[in-house]
Amino acid sequence: MKKIKSISEIEDRLSLLYGKNYKDQIGRYDALFNRFQKETSLNSAFVASSSGRVEIIGNHTDHNGGAALACAINLDTVAFFDKTEDGVITVRSEGYPVSVYDTKSKSDVEKGTSTALIKGVCEGLINKGYKVGGFTASVTSNVAGGAGISSSASYELLISEILNFLYNDEKVTEKEKAVISKYDDNVYFGKPCGLLDQSAISFGGITYLDFRNKGDVEAKKVNSTLNGYSLVLIETGGDHKNLTDCYASITEEMKEISEFFGKNRLIEVSEDDFYAKMPEIASKYDGRAIIRAIHFFEENKRVKAAFDSLKTDDIATFLKAVKESGESSYMLLQNCYVPGEKKQLIPEALAISKKYLCGGVNRVHGGGFAGTILNVVKEENAKDFAAKLSEVFGSEHVHVLNVRPYGAIVL
Repeated sequence: MKKIKSISEIEDRLSLLYGKNYKDQIGRYDALFNRFQKETSLNSAFVASSSGRVEIIGNHTDHNGGAALACAINLDTVAFFDKTEDGVITVRSEGYPVSVYDTKSKSDVEKGTSTALIKGVCEGLINKGYKVGGFTASVTSNVAGGAGISSSASYELLISEILNFLYNDEKVTEKEKAVISKYDDNVYFGKPCGLLDQSAISFGGITYLDFRNKGDVEAKKVNSTLNGYSLVLIETGGDHKNLTDCYASITEEMKEISEFFGKNRLIEVSEDDFYAKMPEIASKYDGRAIIRAIHFFEENKRVKAAFDSLKTDDIATFLKAVKESGESSYMLLQNCYVPGEKKQLIPEALAISKKYLCGGVNRVHGGGFAGTILNVVKEENAKDFAAKLSEVFGSEHVHVLNVRPYGAIVL
């Protein structure tokens, strides 16, 4: 890759990320490049992009060693950047304070900040024997925070890929970048997340992610971009701030069932043994823990079915698996609404969206309780579908997405 002096030099590469609508991105890239030139007094730069992500199917399975099908999307964090020789990383992100981190310093930084995320990535790379160094970057992002599409992971993977490109001859693997970003989120951003978000972005495209081995991920790519279908994400306007107990209850209750068998995670429990011991389990545990465990076992089968169907372009079976996943999350996992609350934003969004799906399917997206829903709709219907739902939720909360083949990449 070489530095560019004009956006026209990378137009053909933009089409790889954004598909047939790539020309819509040219103004965005031009504006960022102009800002980079003003902020740095440099007239050429490298360009990097790191996507957001969507969990297509595999709801609340990763923390118990299950599997998920996730993908990189055409919303992204973009940087124009160049190497510096002083060891200082300076990132000017649109809408945020300037982040400055000296890679030669061991001073503390305030956790939960963009600077802390930079430090965490650097520390993670060093811990794995890789090099870090200085660069200056101007950044913009349309990976909306709070939309459930992993804005922090997108930023972390962007920093990882820039350092991989500038200082490590692009030898840092996709899995290593995902693990480093998870470490960053856990230690420096205070997010007790697993590997799903980071892996989905790092591997790019649509990827089957198996979390059977704790702290690790086995990734299998599928050569599909859901041709003919679009993903439409709707933000319902819910607030996650006071829902920690709701999310924790899913992991805790699944753990109760696994501990009955002397295991740490449900993936280590035989489904046959689970049902064989049902009379004893039912006498000891609340029903919600039991049906959440049933969701786990069935969801893993659906993830595999969805993965296999995409390999053969069997879109009908794929849609069936996603639809059944949503129904299971609603009825068994029970993460579509907060118990006891009359304001039920996710069920409302699912019910209203269903009216306009025209053969598509929908389901809760991500953690649930509040937040977003995912709709898989025919590409020809996506514009009308988005327009109808924008009238209810606001156009700024309705995102028409497409799968992109690359997660974090230097163009």
